[in-house]
Amino acid sequence: MQRTSADAAAGSTPGEVSRGTQGLYRSLFLAYPDSLLLVDASGYIVLANPPAAELLGYSLEELTGLAVDELVPASIRPRHASFREAYGRNPRPRPMGNQMDLVARRKDGSEVMVEIALSPLQDQDHPYVVAAIRDISTYPRVRQALRRARYSECLALFGRLVVDGSDPQELLAKAPLLATEALQVEMGAVHLLEPTGLEFRVSTRVGDVPGEEVGALLPNRPSELPGYVLWQAKPVTVPDYLAEERFVVPAGYREARLRSGLAVPFQSRGRTIGVISVNAVETGRFGEEEIRFLESLCILLATALQRAESEEALNHAQRLESIGQLTGGIAHDFNNLLTVIQGNLEMLEEAQALEQAPATQLLVRDASSAAKRGAQLTRKLLAFSRRQVLEPARVDLGVMLGSLADMLRRTLDQRILIEFEAPSHDVTVLADPSQLESALLNIAINGRDAMPSGGTLRFAAAVCTDLPEGVRHDLKSEEPDRFVAVAISDTGTGMSDEVKERAFEPFFTTKELGRGTGLGLSTVYGFVKQSKGAVTISSKMGEGTTMVLYVPRPPADGADPARAGPSGVQHVHPGLKVLLVEDSADVRATIRAMLQSLQCVVSEADSGERASLMLDPDAPYDLLLTDISLGTGMRGTELAAIAQQRLPALAILLMSGYSAELLEADRISPSGWQLLRKPCSREELSQAIARATTSLPACRP
Repeated sequence: MQRTSADAAAGSTPGEVSRGTQGLYRSLFLAYPDSLLLVDASGYIVLANPPAAELLGYSLEELTGLAVDELVPASIRPRHASFREAYGRNPRPRPMGNQMDLVARRKDGSEVMVEIALSPLQDQDHPYVVAAIRDISTYPRVRQALRRARYSECLALFGRLVVDGSDPQELLAKAPLLATEALQVEMGAVHLLEPTGLEFRVSTRVGDVPGEEVGALLPNRPSELPGYVLWQAKPVTVPDYLAEERFVVPAGYREARLRSGLAVPFQSRGRTIGVISVNAVETGRFGEEEIRFLESLCILLATALQRAESEEALNHAQRLESIGQLTGGIAHDFNNLLTVIQGNLEMLEEAQALEQAPATQLLVRDASSAAKRGAQLTRKLLAFSRRQVLEPARVDLGVMLGSLADMLRRTLDQRILIEFEAPSHDVTVLADPSQLESALLNIAINGRDAMPSGGTLRFAAAVCTDLPEGVRHDLKSEEPDRFVAVAISDTGTGMSDEVKERAFEPFFTTKELGRGTGLGLSTVYGFVKQSKGAVTISSKMGEGTTMVLYVPRPPADGADPARAGPSGVQHVHPGLKVLLVEDSADVRATIRAMLQSLQCVVSEADSGERASLMLDPDAPYDLLLTDISLGTGMRGTELAAIAQQRLPALAILLMSGYSAELLEADRISPSGWQLLRKPCSREELSQAIARATTSLPACRP
């Protein structure tokens, strides 16, 4: 709805102001640099100046008589109308910067952030309001906030593409496109290091640069930009290519009139594999925020490329541990999430409020069971053969072999017949379940490769009634019934005596190049030996192969040495004083609740540095329970060393959701330190604390 300025201003001719003065006031109004609107009591624009028309995208004629509500986004119009009504009852000056930051709606529907000042006028009983409007999107603080929001939005979008498992080539193409859009620059490219290490290949590019078309090869030399970045092993910023002396600026950059640039290396498994670069036609375009943004983009891209590489290795069955590498980057965070879920469900399961709600109890139990399966899945994905802390447990071989046989029937070549001889009674061994399953799968894959035209793969398990001479020597045992023989047979091509002799050697393989690493059987051998067992091979050329794993049975008294605390200690001392150090607030809260349910007195810190300040020589703690990875600062192992130096009697329990961290800690830690893998149940936490504190005479008061 509009009305003319003549209608709005009828009867408003000033009595004592000359026409010349009126003209001067009007000229000042029109010449004022900020956008000005003269609005009557009904909310209609009487007069507007040219800056207002330019800011809002209207002509002066279109603004005159327009309701100011049209300049407000529809989502906030009711609130704006309420404010305008309240202001009309009590008009008063409101200067710029007085909490009047708003969003104005332009004619084309776009929005602009503005700051508004209001000044009430009285002209012969006709109330008006002068609204001064200023575009604050040009303010440094606002520009910075918008820039950061744009960078965050770009990273979130690229992160979703990575999580969704997009094709690596698509991600390589998206990376420079999103980078140039977020940074609002003209050029961007991804240079991948060739396998030889001698050249970079231009993988993808945004913008045309002569000599660096997609597919072009550039020498890997420190005198060239990509090579210089690789040599520096850190981001390189170029304020002005015309003044650059560290490397030779390509002639194509000058032809494209590029003046400034930023290049960041990205890595996979500790090795630089490429460089992302962006360029602008203005000098000094890139600062610290741009470096952090591009580094984050590089991390996401490297994660995606690493995952693709691992998937390819998995598809060719080169290494079972590639599954762990595939998810290694997110394992710690994922296990932290499972710790929170599993821990809270366990405590919820015991809540008295659920006693009268059977249906809810069932839901909680199902959710808890799913969380435990998720934890088991993560542990399987992170099971690095011969490179993790083994966690022996009772394993029902009948169940495991049956499940493995079913999976292989669905996944192997249909020409391979899978047979499983179920034990006549329960056959239980003491071994790390995930490692045992990986070993069996490794042998099965070797059997499959030995039967390219099909054949039979057979699994069987039975308690030993006798041990071959060599096995008796290896096991240093004359009691065969303490072991279970797990046999995996194939009807494949078999092995020669020479191959059998070297079968367990690391990196020895008879497969063609690219189809095997030679680590499969060596990891099986290492796992079995770690488990205090033995392994044998029986094979003849053309007659197939049988591998037998001799795995120890649990103790006859039913005790589980891997689970019991030393000297039979099974329980946590009530009143145990624990210093809990965990950088994740959610995980810290969950572990704290579990400790308190075990009647521990808990103090906590969110970093190694903060915990170190709490560990003075008179500190009352009995146990330090710390995550190994504590963000960007001090690691848990460093904190534990400092803590035990200051408090020699302090018990140490390290925890982590990442197998490699536990392995490293196991290798470098004193024998008295205990390790706990996340996620853990309250019972597992209790047992780990019991093992760590078994030498404590009693809790201090």
